[in-house]
Amino acid sequence: MTPLLLLFLLLCTPATPAASLAADFSVLLAAKDALSDPASALSAWRTPSPLSPCRWPHILCSSSDDDPTIASLLLSNLSLAGEFPKPLCSLSSLVRLDLSYNSLTGPLPPCLAELQSLKHLNLAGNSFTGEIPRSFGAGFPSLSTLNLAGNDISGEFPAFLANVSALEELLLAYNPFTPSPVPDAIAHGLPRLRVLWLAGCGLVGNIPASIGNLKRLVNLDLSTNNLTGEIPESIGGLESVVQIELYSNKLSGRVPAGLGKLKKLRFLDVAMNRLSGEIPPDLLLAPGLESLHLYENELSGRVPSTLGQAPALNDLRLFSNRLVGELPPEFGKNCPLEFIDLSDNRISGRIPATLCSAGKLEQLLILNNELDGPIPAELGECRTLTRVRLPNNRLSGPVPLDMWSLPHLYLLELAGNALSGTVGPGIALAQNLSQLLLSDNHFAGVLPAELGSLTNLVELSAANNGFSGPLPATLADLSTLGRIDLRNNSISGELPQGVRRWQKLTQLDLADNRLTGSIPPGLGELPVLNSLDLSSNELTGGVPAQLENLKLSLLNLSNNRLSGDLSPVFSGDMYDDSFLGNPALCRGGACSGGRRGAGAAGRRSAESIITIAGVILVLGVAWFCYKYRSHYSAEASAGNKQWVVTSFHKAEFHEEDILSCLHDEHNVIGAGAAGKVYKAFLGRGGDEDVVAVKKLWGAARNKELSSSSSSSNKDGFEAEVATLGRVRHKNIVKLWCCLRSGDRRLLVYEYMPNGSLGDLLHGGKGAVLDWPMRYRIMVDAAEGLSYLHHDCAPPIVHRDVKSNNILLDADFGAKVADFGVARAIVGSGNNGRRAPDAAVSAIAGSCGYIAPEYSYTLRITEKSDVYSFGVVMLELVTGKRPVGGPELGDKDLVRWVCGSIEREGVDAVLDPRLAAGAGESCRAEMRKVLSVALLCTSSLPINRPSMRSVVKLLLEVLPDSKPALVLELEEKPPLDVV
Repeated sequence: MTPLLLLFLLLCTPATPAASLAADFSVLLAAKDALSDPASALSAWRTPSPLSPCRWPHILCSSSDDDPTIASLLLSNLSLAGEFPKPLCSLSSLVRLDLSYNSLTGPLPPCLAELQSLKHLNLAGNSFTGEIPRSFGAGFPSLSTLNLAGNDISGEFPAFLANVSALEELLLAYNPFTPSPVPDAIAHGLPRLRVLWLAGCGLVGNIPASIGNLKRLVNLDLSTNNLTGEIPESIGGLESVVQIELYSNKLSGRVPAGLGKLKKLRFLDVAMNRLSGEIPPDLLLAPGLESLHLYENELSGRVPSTLGQAPALNDLRLFSNRLVGELPPEFGKNCPLEFIDLSDNRISGRIPATLCSAGKLEQLLILNNELDGPIPAELGECRTLTRVRLPNNRLSGPVPLDMWSLPHLYLLELAGNALSGTVGPGIALAQNLSQLLLSDNHFAGVLPAELGSLTNLVELSAANNGFSGPLPATLADLSTLGRIDLRNNSISGELPQGVRRWQKLTQLDLADNRLTGSIPPGLGELPVLNSLDLSSNELTGGVPAQLENLKLSLLNLSNNRLSGDLSPVFSGDMYDDSFLGNPALCRGGACSGGRRGAGAAGRRSAESIITIAGVILVLGVAWFCYKYRSHYSAEASAGNKQWVVTSFHKAEFHEEDILSCLHDEHNVIGAGAAGKVYKAFLGRGGDEDVVAVKKLWGAARNKELSSSSSSSNKDGFEAEVATLGRVRHKNIVKLWCCLRSGDRRLLVYEYMPNGSLGDLLHGGKGAVLDWPMRYRIMVDAAEGLSYLHHDCAPPIVHRDVKSNNILLDADFGAKVADFGVARAIVGSGNNGRRAPDAAVSAIAGSCGYIAPEYSYTLRITEKSDVYSFGVVMLELVTGKRPVGGPELGDKDLVRWVCGSIEREGVDAVLDPRLAAGAGESCRAEMRKVLSVALLCTSSLPINRPSMRSVVKLLLEVLPDSKPALVLELEEKPPLDVV
């Protein structure tokens, strides 16, 4: 054979398996080069390599021995960054491509649609932008799964995807599409569809009746949109459906009657809508129905009797409706109930004894109804219970003895009933109990000493009962206690002497009892005690000098038998009502003088009295003139209207002290969209006599604003007062009081001498903040937000978290401020429940801090605050502003950080003012904080941690910290505020 013929044969011979794999090998290396891989997840992809590409991590090859090719790329959650690696479009044999939950950016490449063999494409949880390419509707002949959820994809909703006829799963949730109706074409063009997840897509209009044509549909999720109209009856024709999620829309009308015929239906959630009418009786007979959420609607009528026949139900939430009637006595007998919430209705009758027949019930919430009769003894045997809330009903009789000793119970709330009997000694076994709320009942007897063994107890509230006898001495052992309210009982004896161990106590109310003995000096050593009420008892002795150390918003020791001299600290007007009804208690040293004799001494005394009276008269005239002049000035500045003052803490200043600072513009220390902030000197000297006065813009300024802004500004005062007036935390700026006169509104805060974090960080003083200081500021602010989200009931969403709203005290401790747009996440009329129409018309937040989903949902949640706080953390790590500046260009800080890490690595984004002189341990801490910040700024809300978890993650940054075992995705419920 000639050499020429040999060459010809070699050239004409088909490519060998090695040649095909070699081509894929080159594509993979090119794709790797196009990506940033900070975690080195693709480090094994290299040349030369001792391994075949089929044995590289994250790769699966076809099973063909003759011609193996790359079949699957499984690159989920590897911290990859950059734009989509276009070389992957050359993998013609690719069947599955999963790049979900990375940090990929930029547009989706049209070339993806050319992958003829591709069946599964998952790009969820990234930051892809732009519109979905139209080529996606013309290609993908084999595609069965398309998952683009949780990106920043915009533009018109892609109705053309209905042309991808092989699709079985279409997941586009949580992308900021232009508001559009649900395309009718989906139901006609995708007959194989099994999963349709379009939550948070900005959908509007009615749900098309054609949705019932999707006979193979297993999962339908159209939640968190703005859909209106009725739920179509045709939805009852989805014979294969397992899960229907339509919650958080504006749907009206009745619940379709045909849903009970869906034999495979397991989960139905149509909560937070405007549905009315009765609950269809046959719905509860659906043979597989496990979870039914109909809460926060306008449903009425009687509770269906078929509830007692439900065969599979384990999660029932019907709260905040208008339901009446009784619960079926056999409710729970035929189903494995785990969670029941029927609160805020008008349900009457007895609590069924069969609720825990399956032995699985964990949470029982039927507060604010009209239940009567006793608590069933069977509930005391339900050892799986963790949370029981039955307040504000008409329950009577004793609590079952075994109920006191449930081992997993952490909340027992029975307030506002007619329950009687005693607290059983078996409560010692309830070691997880954190809240015991028994107020407004007919309980009697002695509080058991076993209460002292509840080492997790945070709140003990049993006011307005008939408890008698002494307080158990063991109560002083509970260092976790935050609130004790036992007012209006018949408790006698002395207060425990070990009260100094109550280091977390914020409120102690023992008023209207029969306590004797002296006030323990240890009460003055409680660092966070805010409210102390021991009035209307039989306490004797003096007022301990240690009480001077407390910073109280309420002190009431009136109507006791206290005696002796009061400290000068208590001589101010703010304590005028704190000591009434104690005849032997003296102020200003009045008790120290002895009796004098008659005669000359008496005359000298009379002369002294006359002299003193004259001096007082002169001073009185001078004081009157001063007050008249100050009053006239204040009246003139307020348009001759009186100022109404609402105080939240005891304060020794008057409105005149505040109003006088407003006339001097040299006192202005800040200004913004809401108004000006003044520094007010109260004239007594010392930092504690300086306050910050926020003057909100009045009607004159509002005329310059749009009507929506004007309305928002008008409501801002009420929002800030309502919110700040009831929160108490070391990392929340204290609101002393508020003043109003006509359309003028003033807020008086504690003064923060080091200003805002934003000014200090970006105003030329950034060098003052070294890394330990920045880290402390982060932790302080995170704890403040965590308190708002998790320790307030209802939870409070700040809605404008930014560095300028984090203020620094004299020691650079951080406090969260400016609740001008703060809202509780529930409607005021829903008894602590989320309002069905929670969207807010005014824009919430500041440029650079607003979570991406707000642009298309107009809804603010706790996760919105988490995103904003993530931006603040990025500011502290990078030293950059959230928007603007020569380095950021037209990008915001989040996009700039992601892009810089992709191009130059993590260290490139660290603040050079810190990183240059910092040791490796300091830089390592900055990198860890950066990873937490990136987690908080994830584009998908569900991927962001809670603020409680953020605090844990930040505390783990330090080298000697212990890592948390679990990042909590679902937190333990907050302390409920009754």
